[in-house]
Amino acid sequence: MPTESLSGFLEHARAQVDSAIERYLPSPPASPALVCEAMRYCVFAGGKRLRPVLTLAAADAVAQRQRAPAEASVALALPAACAIEMIHTYSLIHDDLPAMDDDVLRRGRATLHVVYGEGIAILAGDGLHAEAFGLLAREPASDDPAVAARKLQVLRAVAEAAGAAGMVGGQAIDLQAAGQAPGHPVTLNAESLRAMHARKTGALIRAAAVSGAIMAGADRALVEAVDRYAADVGLAFQIVDDILDVEGDPASLGKTAGKDAAGAKPTYPAFFGLARSRQLADECSERAHQVLAGAGLTDGWLPAIADWIVRRRN
Repeated sequence: MPTESLSGFLEHARAQVDSAIERYLPSPPASPALVCEAMRYCVFAGGKRLRPVLTLAAADAVAQRQRAPAEASVALALPAACAIEMIHTYSLIHDDLPAMDDDVLRRGRATLHVVYGEGIAILAGDGLHAEAFGLLAREPASDDPAVAARKLQVLRAVAEAAGAAGMVGGQAIDLQAAGQAPGHPVTLNAESLRAMHARKTGALIRAAAVSGAIMAGADRALVEAVDRYAADVGLAFQIVDDILDVEGDPASLGKTAGKDAAGAKPTYPAFFGLARSRQLADECSERAHQVLAGAGLTDGWLPAIADWIVRRRN
């Protein structure tokens, strides 16, 4: 990619993803204008674009490792990057609903149900979820059997990460732990907290990175290395998220701070304190770097992304 710094790469990758998502999302008259507007309200509200960035960075790193054309590999991975961002955005829309976290601020502006009502918010989330899998099935369009096989691998990985064994399952445990599943209480300890977040947050982050590696033609060993890297990056991301909920500035976070503490939710600072939580995030980053070094994936942006995750302030 034509960039020389992480900030340049992030800016370039986000622009690629935003442009592609705009092309891929339905427009009237194929879909009612209200649904199209609501989906775009959330997808283009900003955000870090961490998951699609990881998809493109993993494709780039694998290409460099295999001495293949990086731009071609990134182009193959771009539809998966967009689909995963659609799934992530749908999850945020539903997570903000009154029946879930009941939040009124996301990415620095009013949440979707506040602006469009709960019904349209639910439908917009459902629409993004379905469009994501349609996109994974369609793109990249190719008659190459190898590309078709990679797409099937990615479809499976993303479905497992987004479904009951992954993100949906993690959200369910979170509701139980918060007392929002009547008759089905769950009390979390430090280990079950980690396991919950491995589903709720980590699964889709892992699928994002793995999808980029797969679409770039990585062999099993490289895919497994990218998966291990992303597992630690995902855990670090969640730990830092918990820290920022305690000490972050709502203006820079773009969402309501202090929600976890107000809702008595189990978090890393609640179990370990802020200082130890920061150490745990640093340890995740160190392990991620070790995995990349062992797999020969240090060229590209994956190492710098691991550092960025730990240092971020929003």
